Amino acid sequence: MSPRHGRSRGWRLVTASAAAVVMAVALSPVASSATPVAPTADANPTACAHRVNNTPQKLIDCVNKDDLWAYMQKFQQIADANPGTDGHPSRNSGEPGYKASADYVASVMTAAGYDVTEQEYQFPYTSFVGDPVLQETSPTPRSFGIGTEFIPAQVAGSANAKLQPAGGIVVPPTPTPSSASGCAASDFAGFTAGNIALIQRGTCTFADKVANAEAAGATAAVIFNEGNPGRTDAFNGGLSGNEHIPVIFTSFAVGNQLLDQYVPGTGPVLKTNVQIISETRSDWNVIADSKGGDPNNILVIDAHLDAIFGAGMLDNASGSATILDIAQQLKNTNTRNKLRFIWFGGEELGLLGSQFYVNTLPADELAKIKFDLDADVTATPNYVAGILDPKDGVTLFGRNPGTPMPPSIFAASAIGRDYGIDYLNSIGKNNILFSADGTDAFMFQQAGIPASGVLTGQDCCKLASDVDLFGGFEGNFEGTVPGTDGGCVDNPFRWCDNLSNNDPEVLTWMSKTFANMVGHMAFDTQVFDSTQNSGGHVKKDGARAAAVTPKGVVTS
Repeated sequence: MSPRHGRSRGWRLVTASAAAVVMAVALSPVASSATPVAPTADANPTACAHRVNNTPQKLIDCVNKDDLWAYMQKFQQIADANPGTDGHPSRNSGEPGYKASADYVASVMTAAGYDVTEQEYQFPYTSFVGDPVLQETSPTPRSFGIGTEFIPAQVAGSANAKLQPAGGIVVPPTPTPSSASGCAASDFAGFTAGNIALIQRGTCTFADKVANAEAAGATAAVIFNEGNPGRTDAFNGGLSGNEHIPVIFTSFAVGNQLLDQYVPGTGPVLKTNVQIISETRSDWNVIADSKGGDPNNILVIDAHLDAIFGAGMLDNASGSATILDIAQQLKNTNTRNKLRFIWFGGEELGLLGSQFYVNTLPADELAKIKFDLDADVTATPNYVAGILDPKDGVTLFGRNPGTPMPPSIFAASAIGRDYGIDYLNSIGKNNILFSADGTDAFMFQQAGIPASGVLTGQDCCKLASDVDLFGGFEGNFEGTVPGTDGGCVDNPFRWCDNLSNNDPEVLTWMSKTFANMVGHMAFDTQVFDSTQNSGGHVKKDGARAAAVTPKGVVTS
C-alpha cells in the first residue's frame, strides 16, 4: 500500500507520472490478531487442480495456506537473488528483482492458460548506491547507525571536515518546540567555510536551514532532532530538491553528543558519504486475461507487485500471492464475466502502474471494466480486517474521510464490499471500512469504476478501537509487535519486510475473504450488464496519484 494518499515513499525513488511510453509485449467470537484462529480445512489440492470452481464456496475451499505460502517463499527467493543498487535484497520498481517478479508471475499465469502481456512504462528512478555513511573520525572515532541514529536525505555528495554548530541551538530543549537554529543567515555569522554545519530542528523548513548553511560555505549539514517529547529519534526530513550538499538527519542524542564535543577550531571531525543514481528506467504491469467470460463485462482483480525498501513481502507480496492463488483456482472455470488479473508496478511511488494503465486504456475498453477488486496487504501479524468502500471508508493512517469519489459508484461498490463482510462474519471476525487512498483501487474509483478490496494494515499505529474489534496490540501493525517504531514496511534502511513479517494464518483467511468477493463478482449480473457501460472515464480534474512528499517525511 502506498502509505498515505498524496504521499509516496520518496527515499528510494522520486515519483512522477509515468511517461507516455508503453509496450504491450506478449510474453517475452472475534479472535485476537496476535493469536489467529486456525482456518477452515482446505479442499484436496489435487482435486482443486482439476475441478471447476464455479461457486464462491468451491473457490474458497481451494484457496489454501500451503499454496499461498509457496508463492510467498518464491517472492522472497527472488528478492534474495536480486540485490538492488544499494546492495540489499530487493523487489523495488526499476530493479532486477521487480522484473524477475513480473516474469515469474507472467510465467505462472501463462502456464495456467491465461492470455498474458507485460505492459511497459518508464519513470524517473533514484536510489542510493550502497549504504550512506556518517562517521566521527575524531576525537571519538565511531560509525553511526543508518536508520537508527541517522537518515540521509537524497542529496549526493561527501564531506570530511570539522563540525561547527549554527546559532540558535536550544539545549536543554524546552518542553515544546522553540529552536530556530539555522533559520536566519545570522545564525551562521563567523561560520568557517568548508566546515560541516550542525543545526537543530525547529521553526523553519529544513530547506531554509540548508540554504543558509550552503550560503555560509558548509560542505554538509547535520540536522538533529529538537529533543522535545515526540521529537527525539532520527527522522525523515523533506527538502526542496535544490540542495547541493549532503544533508543528514539525526536523533537528538547524536546531535547533543556532537554538540558536547565541540571545541572551536578543532571539531569534532565528521565524514559523510552519500552516493545516488538517478536515471529513467522501465517498469511493468503484468496483465492476464481469462480466455472465457463476456469480454464486454470485465472484472479486474489486482494487487501491486512492487516493494519499496527491499523484499516487500507484506507489502505487497502477500496481496500478489492472494490473487495469484485465486487465479490458479479459477483456471478451469468459465466465468460469466471476463477476468483480468493485473499485478501493478510503481504503486509504492504514487500508483504509477495503475495510473498509467487507466489513463492509457482507450475509453471504449475502459468502459468494459465494470468492477475492480484490489488485494493490498493481506497477511499482517497485528491485523485489522479492512474492506475498501468509497462512500464510508476512512484512511488507514489518520482515519480521516477518504478522497471524495463519484457517488455513482457507491451502490455498486457496496455489492462487492458486502461479499467480503459476509465472509468475515461467517468466520467470526469483525471488519473496518477503509477508503481506497493509497491503493490501486483509487485509480479505478476515480475513473468512475466501482471497486472494493481488502487491507490488513501496515506500519503504525493500530488504535485502541482496532484492538477492541480485532484483538492484538496498540501500536505497530507489523515489525516489532508490540511496539511503536513504525514497523518494517515503510521505514528506510531496516530491510525487515521479509517472509517473517507475515502471518500465514491471516494470509489464508483474508485470501479466502477476497476469494468470496471474486467468486461472487465473477458471476455477478447486478453490476455487470453488457447493455450498460460501467461509467468508466478518466476524470480530467481527478486528484493525481503521484505525490511529492514521502511517507513519514517532515519538512520542518
